[in-house]
Amino acid sequence: MTTTHVPERFPEIDFARGIAVVMMVVFHIAFDFYYLRIVAIPANSLPWRVLAMSTAGVFLFLVGVSLSISAVNARKKLSRNEFILKYVKRGAGIFSIGIGITLVTWIILPGSFILFGILHLIGLAIALSPLYTGYSWQNLIAGSVIILLGPVVSAMRGAGWLLWLGIHPPAFYSIDYTPVVPWLGVVLTGVYFGTFFYPGGIRRWHPVMPKILDKPLGFLGRHSLAIYLVHQPIILGILLVLFPSVFIPLCSQGVL
Repeated sequence: MTTTHVPERFPEIDFARGIAVVMMVVFHIAFDFYYLRIVAIPANSLPWRVLAMSTAGVFLFLVGVSLSISAVNARKKLSRNEFILKYVKRGAGIFSIGIGITLVTWIILPGSFILFGILHLIGLAIALSPLYTGYSWQNLIAGSVIILLGPVVSAMRGAGWLLWLGIHPPAFYSIDYTPVVPWLGVVLTGVYFGTFFYPGGIRRWHPVMPKILDKPLGFLGRHSLAIYLVHQPIILGILLVLFPSVFIPLCSQGVL
């Protein structure tokens, strides 16, 4: 009896994730210039907000695609309880990093710190993934409904403990807010397309990627979490060296 080897990684997914990393860095550089008033870049304007939301959408869609492929591997090797524990532990690990970012931003940016950002959402989605990675078209329907509910839920106002769902107090503001509604819907949609394009974890298509960009973007995609964690300190460190006077009033006000 022969078994089909399911690759642990597909280069096209790393390539796409690498593109999202570049998008993220570009937006955050623009946002830092805007926030620190170094250059009058309209980072809160519609085009820049579209870039920010598109970046989050690509990351979360690829989380879903990757989960659908990973689940195929895991189900072949693990018992049901081991399978559940694997993703609960992995999700808890990502979520704990998100909590760490909450604490850091609470100290540095007390008026706009991150309470439920993209890492919180990814951690929760991974922990819950044993509930939905076994399905296919059902994820597309559920994901579409959750996405369509986004504007309705975002218009709701409620207590702070409902933030994770998308319901928030009237005066709430955060530099990164990625609630379950609508963003879990993007993950579920990614799971559907993962099962469609990689049935049984096997690629049903042969992507063509530009060779000159393949390796650098693939590298960024393989290390996207590490880059996410370090890119802002690096950007701010460079800006501190180049524009030290900009940081003086912020430090005196306790903003940084």
